Amino acid sequence: MSDTGLVAAFTGVRKPFALLEFPVPEAEPGAVVVRLTMANVCGSDLHIWRGTYDVSRGHSEPFCLSIGHEMTGVVHELGEGVASDSAGDQLSVGDRVVFQYFVGCGECRSCRRETTPRCPEGLKYRFPPDQYPHFTAAYGQYYYLRPGQAVFKVPDNVPDELAGPANCALAQVIDGLERGNAGPGDRLVIQGAGGLGLNAVAVARERGVSQVIVIDGVESRLELALAFGADQVIDLNEFPTTGDRVRRVLELTEGDGADLVMELVGKAEAVPEAIGMLAHGGTLLEIGNINQGQTVTLDPSQLVHGGKTILGMMWYRPQSLQAALQMLSESATRYPFDRVLSHSYPLTEVDQAFADQDTGAVQRAALLPWG
Repeated sequence: MSDTGLVAAFTGVRKPFALLEFPVPEAEPGAVVVRLTMANVCGSDLHIWRGTYDVSRGHSEPFCLSIGHEMTGVVHELGEGVASDSAGDQLSVGDRVVFQYFVGCGECRSCRRETTPRCPEGLKYRFPPDQYPHFTAAYGQYYYLRPGQAVFKVPDNVPDELAGPANCALAQVIDGLERGNAGPGDRLVIQGAGGLGLNAVAVARERGVSQVIVIDGVESRLELALAFGADQVIDLNEFPTTGDRVRRVLELTEGDGADLVMELVGKAEAVPEAIGMLAHGGTLLEIGNINQGQTVTLDPSQLVHGGKTILGMMWYRPQSLQAALQMLSESATRYPFDRVLSHSYPLTEVDQAFADQDTGAVQRAALLPWG
């Protein structure tokens, strides 16, 4: 195959991305080559760019690494033996798809016991772009889907703008609230109204959660959280201290606290605050703190005396991605999902996209590989 495609490679903290061109690989048996149509700047990608989340794997600068994971595209080539998606639906060249950006090894203890989708080797194929098959992350024009990676056809009534975030933000919070058994009668606090937080409001509503409280410090995000269906919002500017916010949550929950708190901020200090907001028997869904090396002081007796639980979670099960697509197909018109992606940029303007999202000038940036 003589086609070539571009990759925008990460070259170091706050450094310009490198636009590199490589031959498009042929799909080996069991694999799929996807022609990407949209990739988004997720908060975790921003952490990498800022240098707070280390994915260098011991490489010293200068280096080129493939990053980005929130994406959608169309089937470019099917490898031998691939005739259907992970739901059993027929898969053909030209079909719109979303897919897991990771793949478990199937051999480690956690994979064999199915205790968590967070396989230690889940990103073992995230090679630097100069290594075959070159297209192993979202910031490029193609993506090489390995055998075993879950892939699902996108319903015709779900546009790319909604399908792109499905394989990260939406699938992640669906998995989190499922594992937390969120449902009718529950009170939920969401720390952070970014992409995951806004999606979490919608998922909570679909699950029948009785009260949803969202915490953030950006007015536009709080307004959007209310538009998604949050019952109350807590503005960090109005409630500037941990004590202020914990007291406000207790006030809003009639003194009991929340049955569930989702930490989606990515700051260690949010953890003891979340524990303080939990009701007796409550559960902290710890998702946001991916940045290594953060430490925080907390009183573990709060967990013991309150019978509280912390669930650490990263990545999601295939059925959560499938559920995300189903939710978008059936319920998207009830929520302003189209307002989460606020700006789009051609792939060649990836540096500007990151800079704008870093300053808060945009809610969430979408990269158009062929724009």
